[in-house]
Amino acid sequence: MKKFLVYSIFALGVGAATLTSCEDMFGGFLDKQPSNEVTEEETFGSWNLMVQFHYDTYNFLRHGANRINNTWLDAATDLGETSFPGGVKSSFNRGDYFSTTGAPELTSTWESYYRGIRKTNMIITRIDNVPKDIELSDEQYEQDKLHYTSEARFLRAWFYWEMFLRYGPIPIVTEVLDPNGDLLSGYTERPTIKEYVVDFILKELQECESGLLSKADAWNSARAGRIAQPMARALYSRIMLYMASPRYSADSGITWQQAADAAKSFIDDYGNDFSLMTSFDAQTGLPIGIEGYTNALLRTAYDGNTEVIFYRNDVQIGWAGIQNDTPVGEGGNGGLCPSQNLVDMYDMADGSSPFAQYDETGAPVYNTATLTPDTVWASGYDDAHMWENRDPRLAASVLYQGRTWGNGAINVIFGQRDNPKGNTNVTPTGYYLRKYIPEAILNAEHTGSAYRLWTIIRYAEILLNYAEALNEAQGPCQEVYDMLDQVRYRAGISGSVADRADLKSQESLRNFIHKERTVEFAFEEHRWWDVRRWNVAVEALSRPIYGITVNEDGSIERKVAQERVFEDRMYLYPIPEAEYWKTNIENNPGWE
Repeated sequence: MKKFLVYSIFALGVGAATLTSCEDMFGGFLDKQPSNEVTEEETFGSWNLMVQFHYDTYNFLRHGANRINNTWLDAATDLGETSFPGGVKSSFNRGDYFSTTGAPELTSTWESYYRGIRKTNMIITRIDNVPKDIELSDEQYEQDKLHYTSEARFLRAWFYWEMFLRYGPIPIVTEVLDPNGDLLSGYTERPTIKEYVVDFILKELQECESGLLSKADAWNSARAGRIAQPMARALYSRIMLYMASPRYSADSGITWQQAADAAKSFIDDYGNDFSLMTSFDAQTGLPIGIEGYTNALLRTAYDGNTEVIFYRNDVQIGWAGIQNDTPVGEGGNGGLCPSQNLVDMYDMADGSSPFAQYDETGAPVYNTATLTPDTVWASGYDDAHMWENRDPRLAASVLYQGRTWGNGAINVIFGQRDNPKGNTNVTPTGYYLRKYIPEAILNAEHTGSAYRLWTIIRYAEILLNYAEALNEAQGPCQEVYDMLDQVRYRAGISGSVADRADLKSQESLRNFIHKERTVEFAFEEHRWWDVRRWNVAVEALSRPIYGITVNEDGSIERKVAQERVFEDRMYLYPIPEAEYWKTNIENNPGWE
């Protein structure tokens, strides 16, 4: 057997592992000779080495925070803008999909996931020939083989799905390719959407689910992060929703009713195992939206988080982990700054809408002269006090003028705490990020630590998947309203969706659901893909990014913070040039 390097640093078991970025820790490991190499022959000649090799594949699950040259993917959407000059600002936001500053998303994704796919193929095709560890009983050996194979099939399906979102259907490789050769030289034919997603990815998820760990087995600290049965069903629900959406339905053949049934099957079979994270006021008994909503992302799955389903397991982080996205007045670097576009999507705390009309992107319709949507005065909304009496998820996601944070109150008036003269990282929108930033780290002069696991799917998504698909399949009904109310009540909103007279048509409820998904999952890497599957990416991603200026007297002025570029061809990324020229694979439309 040819001996080539498999990897040089074994990951520890997932429950105890520090899952760092695979690009940082293991990137290029097939291309270089380390001091303590482990060959393929040695790896698959030892059960324990093979298990550690399998666990290493989990490192290819990526963390979304600061992933693209210290910026987030949502900084390329209408939800925010980065204060940094590189990253998405000089690539996606300008329409330059060949910019090196966007490489971690635009080009590295291709190589990284194909490497992850190769690792899963090695497990799937070779595990039967790995000698059994003498300490394993025959029963445990067979059970472990089934679990590891099923996990590898799930991870392979996930990697292929992530590639599909960016590049469309690409060659499906299920054999182990030689890493020293042209990996795709024999794979230039691109499958159809149905062949790629329905016949392969969805089929893999259905077939591997029963072989995965049960929820009871997986949800403990010793196995934290291991792929389990609920994850397969949850991902199946997400993909079915996408395949029923306007961009894909004609090619996939998946209907909205089938997508609704997929979400409902999760609720029926796993709903007793999961619930929305909710904290209640001891005196009023009402939900405290900020606390429950925040804990849904920052509490670990084995530390009482009942909402998280599929996530990347990481160790605790400290100040260095959040410094790039912390207000400059707190000693941070600004980073991902929410937009006024996002702020305007939040309803009032009583559930009423502050604005008169919303479009299919979920955003309010703006008067381009005033940069302000038409106000529904009965809601109590006032642009001069725009953050008062709003959906509590606003305060859980966005740091705005006057909010207490860290060592003081947010102050973006020019020359003040968070807008000092001469600081290039000052927020361009007038806002700073709150969501996904553990406040505990700011304690004791920034010496605290906390978890910030990257949540890929949580239970709120299943409920909103069902609401969206059912509304599209059957129109407004009580069951749709109930799903929406569950998510909104947890946030601390008091009014019922069913009581709103403006949400009685399928179209108005569709736009509302699009808005609801946007605010619920802001900065969780949903918006970039949702507007694509709804076929409204040009409308959502080419509009200006709005922000605010807070004047010395405290008055607020709206402004255009950044102009954006998005064209039809940008629905898909170009195939990385090196792969295109090497394999002659057909490139995506508009990138030939």
